[in-house]
Amino acid sequence: MKLRLHFVVDPMGWFCISMVLFVWLYNSFIISKLVLLPHYAEGHIPTTLVVCYYLASLLCVSALFRASTADPGKLAQDPKIPLGERDDWELCNKCNMMRPKRSHHCSRCGHCVRRMDHHCPWINNCVGEDNHWLFLQLCFYTQVLSLYTLVLDFCQYYYFQPLSSVDRAEFAVHHELALLRGSCFMGLITFGGMSSLFYTQVKGILADTTTIEKMSHLLEDIGPRRSWQQAMAEVFGTRWKILWFLPFRSRQPLRLNLTSRSHV
Repeated sequence: MKLRLHFVVDPMGWFCISMVLFVWLYNSFIISKLVLLPHYAEGHIPTTLVVCYYLASLLCVSALFRASTADPGKLAQDPKIPLGERDDWELCNKCNMMRPKRSHHCSRCGHCVRRMDHHCPWINNCVGEDNHWLFLQLCFYTQVLSLYTLVLDFCQYYYFQPLSSVDRAEFAVHHELALLRGSCFMGLITFGGMSSLFYTQVKGILADTTTIEKMSHLLEDIGPRRSWQQAMAEVFGTRWKILWFLPFRSRQPLRLNLTSRSHV
């Protein structure tokens, strides 16, 4: 997959992704302003905790940007069908284009996407063959950042020592309780939602089933199962597990010599 930008013109999608960015900015600013930096300045927490928080925040927003702007696997206007794969292609009744099986037409984006899982308004993009790995990274790092935020909110009241060099007249400090309650609320909602979504996505990958296929019941009998390493390696485009966690790379299709189950 080439590193090219892909934008979807959808006002609802723009609104949803703006809400996601607001939650990320809110928690990143509030936690840094009220918890991380003040306690670090007074020597209550080590440098490692601060670095890890900012690293998790960077990886989270990077995965969000990549997932929302990466080509999910859009089919070309005049695709070239390999001779040996003609039986595996079919005609789309919405855009009258030939497409591989397990591709679907997205009404939001207006085109067919290879191995489309679903259209996600929160990234304003489809989740397909070429960006599914980025969507998984986004779910994972959002869970990490949300849990990290909740732990810091808890420690602020029940573990960390009181701050001695804080200007109580500052707006953020004066309204600390309300701001941290908002952070806790968004952290709980985000962590719960992303945990459920991440579990559903991984379960579908291991079962070789997309969300659309599961909802439409377009499945036949299950064939030989793949191991979880093989299934995840195919999605991430590499067998190197350390690369599964890095959004700063390109993905190349990884074809495994396995007999997958058939889909209608």
